[in-house]
Amino acid sequence: MNLSDFNYQLPADLIAQEPLPDRAGSRMLVVDRTTGKWEDRMFRDFPSYLTAGDCLVLNDSRVLPSRLYGRREHGTGKVEIFLTKPISSDGLTWEALVHPGRKMRTGELVIISDDLTAEILSRAEFGERTVRLHPVGNLLAVLETVGHVPLPPYIRRDDTLADRERYQTVFAREPGSSAAPTAGLHFTPEVLDACRAAGASLAHVTLHVGLGTFQPLRAENLENVHLHKESFWVPAETITAMDQAKRIIAVGTTAVRAIESDPAAAETDLFIRPGFKFCYTSSMLTNFHLPKSSLLVLVCAFAGRELALEAYRYAVSQKYRFYSYGDCMLII
Repeated sequence: MNLSDFNYQLPADLIAQEPLPDRAGSRMLVVDRTTGKWEDRMFRDFPSYLTAGDCLVLNDSRVLPSRLYGRREHGTGKVEIFLTKPISSDGLTWEALVHPGRKMRTGELVIISDDLTAEILSRAEFGERTVRLHPVGNLLAVLETVGHVPLPPYIRRDDTLADRERYQTVFAREPGSSAAPTAGLHFTPEVLDACRAAGASLAHVTLHVGLGTFQPLRAENLENVHLHKESFWVPAETITAMDQAKRIIAVGTTAVRAIESDPAAAETDLFIRPGFKFCYTSSMLTNFHLPKSSLLVLVCAFAGRELALEAYRYAVSQKYRFYSYGDCMLII
């Protein structure tokens, strides 16, 4: 298949720019793969689709304030560094996107603050850079002070203090993501309690969202697509819970990729496309994704391309809210 087979038209005014006041107040389009039909519901109805023996798998990765603004050491030019993945054992060397990248030479220093500088070590094929961070003290603590919430570019505003809480799931605990696992943003502690009351068990995986999840695909033929590797792990207790479950509901495409990858590996570049054999995932909760993205291809692999795209067109017609702060889809 070609990437152009996974396209749809989306009016710009349907791209959610702000989160709803109530996390659980989103709409939810429920798509039945067996009947090929769908229905409009609210996310608060989600626990009613769970029964005893279900296992709900949540990605507990926590978003880092990984967007940094600084200036070149010798000059006043502004520089943006977007950290995407740590690649050294001490956590100080990172893959990153740098803007303006063409002007930044290897060896240059970027002054972020009195407590943080970044050194450009090398450059890669598609604008990525390797940077070495030099913090005064603990890096994570410094990032919490000087870093910005890495809102995606289709949210056309600066991040705010409110985004530090809302662009984070209520069950996030393992810092490392450069973007939120957005299907999890709808959950509240009360909804999680309702899921347990319905008889479902809750299990966690960790997949740190990086370039493998959100970078645009550059190959038209899907056979030629290769995703960046992302760090992940599936705890032994989660594997046990899934093995004992009657049905596994993955919350988000990142949870799907984690449980469908080799649990013995430390990283995954799994690209799920039509024809993929799902071994664990029975149902999936997911937000609405960008056209021609690896995430939309994954949804089409699970629901069927024609059904998924037809449901997307319906969601557009009904003015669902799209992307990270938008509404969601439950595929059963």
